[in-house]
Amino acid sequence: MHDAPSAKELIEAVKSFIDNTAAPQLTGHAAFHARVASNALGTVLRELEIRPAAEAAEKARLEALLGTSGGTANALNQKLCEEIRAGRMDLATEGLLSHLKSTTIAQLSVDQPGYSGLKTAAR
Repeated sequence: MHDAPSAKELIEAVKSFIDNTAAPQLTGHAAFHARVASNALGTVLRELEIRPAAEAAEKARLEALLGTSGGTANALNQKLCEEIRAGRMDLATEGLLSHLKSTTIAQLSVDQPGYSGLKTAAR
């Protein structure tokens, strides 16, 4: 077993270098690319921190909503899409709106944590 550095620590170190050392010395197009790189690394860090629990919660909600267990989250999402397309589920279906809202909030928390409506939606 490796003690250190972890993937998270490596990403944090590179992000810190970009933010604190490289980016302040850059201008123009290079400075823009440094911000893009830093933002991408921030997204990866949030993926590592948030995504596993969010996907487990999503899978549990899908299983409850669909009345099934097992299968991947992707397969369950496909089944949910089929149910909605076929008209067997809609926003009046118990738990569907809550599931969609929770899934969207989790995704935004990873992709766009600064989104202006995220805190309001998460209430």
